[in-house]
Amino acid sequence: VSSEQNSAYKASFVRIIHGDTNPEGPGLKLEQVSTDVDGEYPGQRQECLGGSFAVVPHSAPLAELRSFSVQAMIWPTTPDKGRQSIISKWNPGDQSGFSLGIDTAGALCFRIGDGNGNTHEVSTGKSLVAREWYLACATFNAETGEMMVLQEPKTSFALIGDHGSNSESVSVQMGANASPLLIGASYVEDVDIRIRAEEYYNGKVDSPALFTGILDRAQLEQVRSRDLSEPLKRNAVACWDFSIGIKGAVVYDSSPNKLNGRLVNMPTRGMKGHNWSGREMNWANAPSEYGAIHFHDDDVYDAGWQVDFSLTIPGDWKSGLYAAHVQVDGHEDFMPFVVRAKSSIDSSARAVFLVPTASYMSYANEHMPTDAPLAQLLTGQVAVLDQEDVFLLQNRNYGGSQYDTHSDGSGVSYSSRLRPILNMRPNYQSWLGGYGSSLWQFNADTHIIDWLNARGFDCDCITDEDLHYEGVAALEGYDVVLTGSHPEYWSTPMWNGLEAFKHRGGRLMYLGANGWYWHVAYHDQEPGIMEVRRGEDGIRAWAAEPGEYYHSFTGEYGGLWRRKGKPPQMMAGTGFSAQGFDISSYFRRLPDSDNERAKFIFDGVSDEIIGDFGLIGGGAAGLELDRADRLLGTPPNCLVLASSENHSDIYLVVCEEILINFPGISGQENELVRADMVFYETPAGGAVFSTSSIAWAGSLSHNNYENNVSKITENVLRRFLDPEPFETE
Repeated sequence: VSSEQNSAYKASFVRIIHGDTNPEGPGLKLEQVSTDVDGEYPGQRQECLGGSFAVVPHSAPLAELRSFSVQAMIWPTTPDKGRQSIISKWNPGDQSGFSLGIDTAGALCFRIGDGNGNTHEVSTGKSLVAREWYLACATFNAETGEMMVLQEPKTSFALIGDHGSNSESVSVQMGANASPLLIGASYVEDVDIRIRAEEYYNGKVDSPALFTGILDRAQLEQVRSRDLSEPLKRNAVACWDFSIGIKGAVVYDSSPNKLNGRLVNMPTRGMKGHNWSGREMNWANAPSEYGAIHFHDDDVYDAGWQVDFSLTIPGDWKSGLYAAHVQVDGHEDFMPFVVRAKSSIDSSARAVFLVPTASYMSYANEHMPTDAPLAQLLTGQVAVLDQEDVFLLQNRNYGGSQYDTHSDGSGVSYSSRLRPILNMRPNYQSWLGGYGSSLWQFNADTHIIDWLNARGFDCDCITDEDLHYEGVAALEGYDVVLTGSHPEYWSTPMWNGLEAFKHRGGRLMYLGANGWYWHVAYHDQEPGIMEVRRGEDGIRAWAAEPGEYYHSFTGEYGGLWRRKGKPPQMMAGTGFSAQGFDISSYFRRLPDSDNERAKFIFDGVSDEIIGDFGLIGGGAAGLELDRADRLLGTPPNCLVLASSENHSDIYLVVCEEILINFPGISGQENELVRADMVFYETPAGGAVFSTSSIAWAGSLSHNNYENNVSKITENVLRRFLDPEPFETE
């Protein structure tokens, strides 16, 4: 816990039933649960140290530098942003060591200090061009006192003049220090188990190296090509090869000294290097051409905060959503977590709610309402900011979502849960959630939790990560899986686990839309971090660079599941078709709803119009909509029970459906702007029911839970809990 005023705070725990404060609905429902750790705690301010770099521990080879050469291939993205360090072994306390970096004028510079406060810096005086490759090199001759710095562009342009070099003879000698060597920043101090740095570099670094002695031109080329002669190998202090171990968080030194380092705050790997030829798009097939790491001054992985209090989950707690609740001086915050059943096989619940934590992580701390000019056009209204949005705007060091861009304009590929995530809370309202309650992701999913509780269903909770790491075993003992309102992000093990559950006769209730959309990867060594590559297609806030569509964590092709030959229709019968974020509409029943196979779904429901009410936009069909499509994998035995209609022109067909831009893709004009409610049986006696709308869950509580949306959902769940197999012939 971090307290800005260092004030003492009260801590307790609650079970989250309903997080929506809209007075038109059931209201906030939080059940206090007593624990041994409830009480008052002293407050302290804890920092979230943003910015990525590689750290190489101090060692004898680094301490023995006298005359030396340092170089790297660099692709700077914000050379005009101020002082940045590319490779440094610097101690700010006594001003000792060296740093190769970028000066305040945007030129390559080289600095040394003697440890007695005497420093000298040499600059090329030539501004670097953003997003272009350069050879960056510097040398220091301890015998003559000559310092030299060189920046050489890989591609030359007329009238630009970005090639530069400079040398000066100085009286300052380089002083030794015990600071670590950093790539992508400059060391300041140790903070607990973390490192405080400054002068963060934005951009790619490839083939950084350090040598004793002064390299000539031919030797520089050897280093750039990673093909060292024997004499040069003997002079190597370190030659870090970022094309090795791309999946991990270690940077490997290929020299005999083996000065390996570790990455801090997870800069992006699997990135095109200076020698990328375009012949191979997958880094796993040509790692030597992907020897670059992209560092950012706003990367965040593990906040690394000190623990203030901890809880061992009491054995009598029911599986569900819970939160640590902290209060101070009239302010409060909630830190949610999921409690699983001790044993799914021994649990009394036969249904399980799959908490879509992958989607929560992707949207974690998103800045779209304050950063994206399109926000108001998407929603048709002025973006209303919650206090969390304002805090995140003012505190960029808490990291962004995978819908944001870094400060250098590159997309955020990695998102971590090992940091405060302020927009996944009860009480929180989103700019994206439409008129009315305006909920998105976590808080929207409490509509489902509340309905299950109100209707008396016994239902456990597990998370996406449980399914990812355990596969179908995480679903052992359950007959029914219920999704959240927006299960958008899926890893391969998650997909395979749920598919295996269906194949053995499990029943799936898809209570949302835009599910199984983006393919993601989790790191197999570093916990709590997830990757997405937004390549080639789909509704996306940024696009990956060509050649950077493959996940660095796994080597798998990123982007849409649809582009991997597995559209969502193959899983749920429907897939993403349109989106709009103002007013929700309703469903109209279709002839398939009278089919004998679907009789149980509409038992007690005679209405033709379904869901013309609700907390999310005033209807059950809204925000994002899925449709059935046989060409995309909807099973041929699928019944389309109802479809939504009469959506506003804020709703538009998703871009992957558009081959040629043309007028007529909005809600009042295009038949693809609809949600299809579907049902189908699976060969093993299971079944799938899909509502195909994010807004569906917001209609469940209408009229004290007595309505056709609630009745249909209850009918399906009761039949799905019935062990009698569905007919397959």
